[in-house]
Amino acid sequence: MQTTALTFDYELLHTSKKSRARVGRIHTPHGIIDTPGFVAVGTNGALKALDNTVVNDIGLQLMFCNTYHMLLQPGTTVVKNAGGLHKFINRPFPIITDSGGFQVFSLAYGSVANELKGRGTKKNDGSVMKITEEGVLFRSYRDGTKVLLTPETSVLAQKDLGADIIIPFDELPPYHIEKDKLVQSLDRTHRWEERSLNCHLENPQNQAMYAVIHGGIDPDLREKSCRFLTKLAFDGYAIGGSLGKNRQEMYTLLQETMPFIPREKPNHLLGIGDLPSIDMAIPLGIDTFDSSYPTRSARHGILLSYKGDINVTKRIYQNAFVPPDQNCNCLTCKNYTLAYIHHLFKAGELTAMTLATIHNLSFMVQLMRNYREQICADLI
Repeated sequence: MQTTALTFDYELLHTSKKSRARVGRIHTPHGIIDTPGFVAVGTNGALKALDNTVVNDIGLQLMFCNTYHMLLQPGTTVVKNAGGLHKFINRPFPIITDSGGFQVFSLAYGSVANELKGRGTKKNDGSVMKITEEGVLFRSYRDGTKVLLTPETSVLAQKDLGADIIIPFDELPPYHIEKDKLVQSLDRTHRWEERSLNCHLENPQNQAMYAVIHGGIDPDLREKSCRFLTKLAFDGYAIGGSLGKNRQEMYTLLQETMPFIPREKPNHLLGIGDLPSIDMAIPLGIDTFDSSYPTRSARHGILLSYKGDINVTKRIYQNAFVPPDQNCNCLTCKNYTLAYIHHLFKAGELTAMTLATIHNLSFMVQLMRNYREQICADLI
């Protein structure tokens, strides 16, 4: 089956003899994405605490931007008039955008991140007015304006943004949901994704579209979702929805789901990027991961390292006149010590967050490079 984007292609370079882990390249109009790869989240077109020239220098190959937030501010028409998201945010490298469904259903169920893991307690705050077959009617959190998000309007918004990889509109039911309602949700998601794809195919605009596989933690529904979506002309596959309330549930779910995802196309694990989860998922054949975990941790004074997380705000680092990682060549580690970064956090200086974020993002880029080398050596 042909891809919908003329310059989008997946190239499999090596499959480990030890597991399903693999190394590949995703070719896009704005460059190559080496896999396995980490995808940082730039919600509003920027990673918090960093400007995009710094991000470009670090070597992040794929950035995740949120359609919902860009739709409400500054508006996707503004981005289109600027020449698209790449020019607007000064990023010459690949970008992926989501459909907006994650944020909209967060309004309906409370924090989707918690609901998908069975920890949610918050209910609809009134922002979501109606969920129908057509789509979701909600109020803008910025000015209260009514917005109807449908498969078609979501895709058209992503056309305005011009990302290299776009996502179809989907429904995200919570972890605790009755089986019959989960089935109904899955069937509607499939209809919405097919509508999204049809809208996309009317004007592919040299963008690729990944299907989103759903089904909660039910292995039969995950298989059903794979079988339905892999028959359609998607360019790749994202695994979304509730992935379990702990890592073991997620691992079991991925273990059962991955055999039904075609190996000749790229795949992506949505919203997962903590180090233990990545370590569990790579041997199963996952290609890319997106998460705000490294950047969010940095803003709280957590520096990533191969020896474990470093909470630089602790007093033990007050006189640590050494770099965060002596083997790291990032701007932070080459120029500053733990003691100085500790001081910046204690003094409430914004520079602290910038230096920590630079290190954590650089760490993730290097970590994924190391994974690729180990897979090629059949060590994973």
